[in-house]
Amino acid sequence: MKRIKIGTRGSKLALQQSAWVRKRIAEKHPGLHIEVVRIKTAGDKITDVPLAQVGGKGLFVKEIEEALLRGEIDLAVHSMKDVPSDLPSGLHLGAITEREDPRDVLISRGGQRLEQLPSRARIGTSSLRRKAQLLRINPRWEIIPLRGNLDTRIRRLETEDLDAVIVAAAGVRRMGLEERVTEFLPLDAMLPAVGQGALGIECREEGGINELIAFLSHRESTMAVKGERACLRRLEGGCQVPIAAYGEVGGGRLHLRGLVASLDGSQLFRAEAHGDDPEAVGEQLAEELLAQGAAEVLREIYRCLS
Repeated sequence: MKRIKIGTRGSKLALQQSAWVRKRIAEKHPGLHIEVVRIKTAGDKITDVPLAQVGGKGLFVKEIEEALLRGEIDLAVHSMKDVPSDLPSGLHLGAITEREDPRDVLISRGGQRLEQLPSRARIGTSSLRRKAQLLRINPRWEIIPLRGNLDTRIRRLETEDLDAVIVAAAGVRRMGLEERVTEFLPLDAMLPAVGQGALGIECREEGGINELIAFLSHRESTMAVKGERACLRRLEGGCQVPIAAYGEVGGGRLHLRGLVASLDGSQLFRAEAHGDDPEAVGEQLAEELLAQGAAEVLREIYRCLS
């Protein structure tokens, strides 16, 4: 192959991530002409409605996947937390990159850490997963739906009179905005989204692109994310539902923890699972959560969101 096209969303963060992938490929395969193609997704077009109310899965990837299937691009760079657990026929994840910091971060207007925020603080977030965990800590906090690109959400800290916003650490690091961070939230306070911090390189199952990008795959990150996604798939969840999972790999074994919460945080189920087969560990984690009562909570959430 002498020329390839990389599909991506057009946000600053998405372009930064695609530029990183492009650079790595160019270094590995000098002489290859690499073009970055911006594609607007449904999630980018609808910015004035909370994600949970938009409905459907793949809000930030569907149009890019369609371009892949039509052969208009050769690979796509996604934030793994945006990728549904089931991919269209003919496509697969050719590589999952080494994971950035998976945590969420707090950016507060007055420099207060999470436990120092006022009892009725206004906190902005785009995620029901974050909302549920925040309300579990303090049900009196007011959670303000926050959409838009990363830099837009941080700016709205001032423009919407918020006390704090919560965003993903990986995006903040990739954009060089670490100086804005007040606190990196510990995992026991804010468990991350499935796949958070990792990039997924999606491509067609057939074709030479798979060999070309294989070097980008990181073994431990792939194992962890596969386990997290297996849990999500069994729970039939998406990125708009209060489901969290995070895996760590040591000695070839996966330690996976996860949670399911009600929308108001009043019910929250936690579980852990271990093993060397990520798919089996993810399914085991999901079964543990369902056995605790998560199934009814998820049914109620889907009723509310439908």
